[in-house]
Amino acid sequence: MSIEHLLWVEKYRPKRIDDIIDQDEVKKRIKEFLKTGNLPHMLFYGPPGVGKTTMALAIAYELYGEHWRENVLELNASDERGITVIRERVKEFARTAPMGKAPFKLVILDEADNMTSDAQQALRRLMEMYASNTRFILIANYVSRIIDPIQSRCAMFRFSPLPKDVALNRLKEIAQAEGVEVTPDGLEAIWDISQGDMRKAINILQAASALSKKVTAEVVYRTVGHVEPKEILDIVAAAASGNFTKARDKLRQVMYEYGASGKDILKIFQRELLRGTIEIPDEGKTELMELIADIDYRLTEGCDEEIQMLAFLSKLMVVSKKYGLKIRTEVPEAAKLAETTKAVEEAAKTTTTKKKTTTKKKSSSSSSGSE
Repeated sequence: MSIEHLLWVEKYRPKRIDDIIDQDEVKKRIKEFLKTGNLPHMLFYGPPGVGKTTMALAIAYELYGEHWRENVLELNASDERGITVIRERVKEFARTAPMGKAPFKLVILDEADNMTSDAQQALRRLMEMYASNTRFILIANYVSRIIDPIQSRCAMFRFSPLPKDVALNRLKEIAQAEGVEVTPDGLEAIWDISQGDMRKAINILQAASALSKKVTAEVVYRTVGHVEPKEILDIVAAAASGNFTKARDKLRQVMYEYGASGKDILKIFQRELLRGTIEIPDEGKTELMELIADIDYRLTEGCDEEIQMLAFLSKLMVVSKKYGLKIRTEVPEAAKLAETTKAVEEAAKTTTTKKKTTTKKKSSSSSSGSE
């Protein structure tokens, strides 16, 4: 069995530019270049999992068809990042003529921002020397790590983070195609963990579906080994009620039994605070955000994790007493998503009922006409 049938990321990777979700402005500009039959060197940059590599491969497919691999060299520059690779593999490929009737070859350098400075300087020279028969597509998460001479030789394309509704709709389509049921809170959990990285989200969905055919938030968190936000909210609730001992015991359980790091706990706390699950006036939010930043810095510097998290709990109790912190019983986004899903299902049922009624009326009319 081929890898495309094992990994959903590859199985559902779009082959055509039009099939790529979102990124409308990027797609429009690239299609204009393809209409002319010529391409400049290109630099794709943006956060991970938003379609940069998929776009590069789709361009290759549009240019060369099913046999695109004959005229394409694809390298991951984070592994093959040195000057030797540029001078040998890339140069050897770029200097030869394209196969068949192709106007030029294509070199795709993924994670080009991890290339050394010397390798980038060598690449700049190759881009000049072999521009007549080779085009380069560089893919980077951080454009600031690409040297200016290369940036000036490329058409720049910024890939924006995927909107939440677009990403979740795509996950629903994949789940439906694979016969997997995903609950609204399961989708919310996947989104929280992946943070807009579509590749990561699809991998989480596949891993969770292997554990259960009904993917809920609990299944998702169990699959990836993350702590459920509910566990962190229980700690916050205990601290807010003034019960330091209970909050401390729960914190130690999460850290030592579940294996959550202090940074993981802080990230979940910050996310729930910004989502509105933890209700507190803006003045209190400001103090808590400053506290999160302070504890996070201390953990990064190597301070004792348990001591710092207990200090966090102590300060949280003070801020909670000062501003009146409360925990919402239902996550707003999940509730909204559940309502939307229910509304769509009800609309679909109504449409189906109307169609059946119309069909029956037509049948009755036809029968009357025949008589």
